[in-house]
Amino acid sequence: MHFAEYVLAGLGVGVVFGMFGAGGSAFATPILAVLGVPALLAVASPLPAMVPAAFVSARRFLRSGNLDRRVARLAVYGGLPGTVLGALASKIVGGDRLLVLSGLLLFVIGVRLLLPDRAGATGRATRRRDNTTMVVGASFGVGLLTGLLANGGGFLLVPLFVLVLGLTAVEAAGTSMVVVGILTVPTLAIHWALGHIDWTVAAGFALGLIPASLVGAGLIQHVPAERARKAFGLMLAVFSTWFLIRQLS
Repeated sequence: MHFAEYVLAGLGVGVVFGMFGAGGSAFATPILAVLGVPALLAVASPLPAMVPAAFVSARRFLRSGNLDRRVARLAVYGGLPGTVLGALASKIVGGDRLLVLSGLLLFVIGVRLLLPDRAGATGRATRRRDNTTMVVGASFGVGLLTGLLANGGGFLLVPLFVLVLGLTAVEAAGTSMVVVGILTVPTLAIHWALGHIDWTVAAGFALGLIPASLVGAGLIQHVPAERARKAFGLMLAVFSTWFLIRQLS
């Protein structure tokens, strides 16, 4: 019964991850916690599924031209060292606090995505995107939180790409897929060594996540950019509100 629940969780999360390039492990952690998986295991057990799902889905975005290779490359340069440092520090923070921190970050980012951009935002975003140091430094910060939360990083990367660097929601999703696939590798290795992965949970989740992410990647290609952004923001805000109320109570 529990294994089937893990597969169903993977199916639901996979569609979201494939559509938005984010939410794979961020959504999986609270869902698995609700299913009774202990906190640290719920945080890290989705990771083994993230690498193949990210690269398989990224191919579809690459074929459609919705992937910024330069931004992806710079995000990997900055994100990898941050991810390693964050993952090593995760044992100090503790599982329960990581769950609450995940929910808070999801809520703040979701609300910001729903708000309109200020006048001149496009020009400023283009200048920031052309600033190599800016992209690498911001990606280091994302990597730090990614490793700390045992997360693929997409739920932070996509807002960074959209709000700060000015990519469309679909371009951000495709670019995020590549970065998530690479950043997840050291995070997975460290949390595996720390004993934070339940492989029964991981296997069931992967069975659902990988095929469902392909479905989601196909669906988002037909959604207008602004509508995709609003849908992602609303989903983050609603989901995080529900999870925080449940977790804190």
